[in-house]
Amino acid sequence: MAVTYSSGTIANGASIGGRVFGALATLFGVFADWNDTRATRNALRKLSDRELDDIGLCRQDIERI
Repeated sequence: MAVTYSSGTIANGASIGGRVFGALATLFGVFADWNDTRATRNALRKLSDRELDDIGLCRQDIERI
């Protein structure tokens, strides 16, 4: 009698669940980075030109952050 067992792994040995979790973790990380950048830019836009100068930035630098 032959018994066949499939562990749900794919060619490189990673489980399908692990790959899905990894993809979701990466997606969450990208979203978190985008949100941090957005919040930083919004906070910098609220500063006056003098305040930006105090920290060594100008208005044009904000979009490069």
